[in-house]
Amino acid sequence: MAFKINDQSQLPAEDRQITLVDDKGKEELFEVLFTFYSDDYDNSYVLLYPAGVGTDEDVEIQAFGFNADENGDATKGDLFPIESDEEWDMVEGVLNTFLDDDRLSGE
Repeated sequence: MAFKINDQSQLPAEDRQITLVDDKGKEELFEVLFTFYSDDYDNSYVLLYPAGVGTDEDVEIQAFGFNADENGDATKGDLFPIESDEEWDMVEGVLNTFLDDDRLSGE
């Protein structure tokens, strides 16, 4: 599996946040944990967690695919759901690698 993680921790806060709107129109602010590109799926992904949570709180991390430009940055296209079990397994593996590696997670 080949992937490249883009650490977002050094970006200004406004560049690490994204507002998601659910199907009922409710807005919720999220922080970008990290983005990455997968060679295997030829796709970019973003992992998000709810903004304003404490460092010792358990959070549900959400993952989406997104359209990236040549620099790996998000374009104006919407986030899109990850639909296959194999793709979810890959994203979960990248997240686990991130969380287990102190150099990546900043712990």
